[in-house]
Amino acid sequence: MNEIEQLFLEALRESLRGGHVHWENPLSTQDWAALFGLAQEHQVLPMIFEAAYACPAAQSADARLMQMAKRQTMQSVMMQAMKTSEFLVLMKHLRDAGLTPCVVKGIVCRELYPHPDHRISGDEDVLIPPEQFARCHEAMLAFGMQPLDTQQEVQNAHEIPYGRPGSPLYIELHKHLFPPENDAYGDFNRFFADVHAHTTEIVVDGVPLMTLSPTDHFFYLICHAFKHFLHSGFGIRQVCDIVLFAGRYGQEIDWTAVLENCREIRAEQFAAALLKIGRKYLSFEPNAAGCLQAWQEIAGGYCRMLDDLLSSGVFGDASMSRKHSSTMTLNAVAADRRGRKAGGNVLRTLFPGRSTLVGRYPFLRTKPWLLPLAWVLRIVHYAGEHRGAGTDNRAAESLRIGSERVELLRRYGIIK
Repeated sequence: MNEIEQLFLEALRESLRGGHVHWENPLSTQDWAALFGLAQEHQVLPMIFEAAYACPAAQSADARLMQMAKRQTMQSVMMQAMKTSEFLVLMKHLRDAGLTPCVVKGIVCRELYPHPDHRISGDEDVLIPPEQFARCHEAMLAFGMQPLDTQQEVQNAHEIPYGRPGSPLYIELHKHLFPPENDAYGDFNRFFADVHAHTTEIVVDGVPLMTLSPTDHFFYLICHAFKHFLHSGFGIRQVCDIVLFAGRYGQEIDWTAVLENCREIRAEQFAAALLKIGRKYLSFEPNAAGCLQAWQEIAGGYCRMLDDLLSSGVFGDASMSRKHSSTMTLNAVAADRRGRKAGGNVLRTLFPGRSTLVGRYPFLRTKPWLLPLAWVLRIVHYAGEHRGAGTDNRAAESLRIGSERVELLRRYGIIK
């Protein structure tokens, strides 16, 4: 971990406390730019800027750079406040229509932060009972929301993304929390089969919202991060969500049940590493949260996990090469599940199976024989990204990152 990353984590920790750093030694313009750039990659710039702008070191910083970071922070916070306000109106609209939408992540996690709108959400996830899916779709249309994928078959989709013309609001409506057809994590849905039977309620700005029970939600946050880890990685913001949630609701979480579930999907070392990162760098207090000693004693360090997530960007999208490396890690997990050796098969990386591509090419759900067409479209798309991304998107670099991350999966006991 370099000096900028250390400063980044220090400012992030203080932001989670609602505090500020007190850096005395001046930072160069390049250092401030690198710090704010890293914050942008992890979509936590408002949190980092709020924690650092008033420290003594900031007073001698380049005024134009600080002004630019301030402007970006204000724009992000204002945009998030607008999205939150509109989302709450939408949720009231759905409840008034007799529906029972269950919100996950997003607004639930934002409420854990000292300044909720400083925790930026790209979208809001809404889980609806499958039998209400069609009615919910109609209610969304009545509110002015429109499906963003006009080719998507609503009845057959496990999730539908919606936007609203002239609005920043972006919604993903889910029948299931994970795509059922995915070989690597589609079976995670079995843990959440009956979540609608024991939801809980929170109130945000006077609006009641239905959400998962503390145990289900905590395990879901782990599973969601785990899913991204199996792709191309995830950033520090998801760790903040997990440890803040554990800190707020820890006494209501069934830690034994979560540990058993994590072991079932080979995620116990992964989850324990995140909690260790939280304890070391983000002020997580395991004992105060009721975290069992069994969790704290799980073998495996956190350093390689921390290095991976700091270099990944918010959802493993720090570079196109890294994004494309996800095919190798997903194939390794799928092979391991089938009892095969999890290796870096180059052909499998270039020509992945239907379950890997169905999310990008929905026509494969009903027309699996068009898999070769999907391969061609993927290669054309990859080539187009390559032309526009320069050294950010190289096949050799994707294979290198993919190979390293496959070894990381082995390191944390996810594959053999």
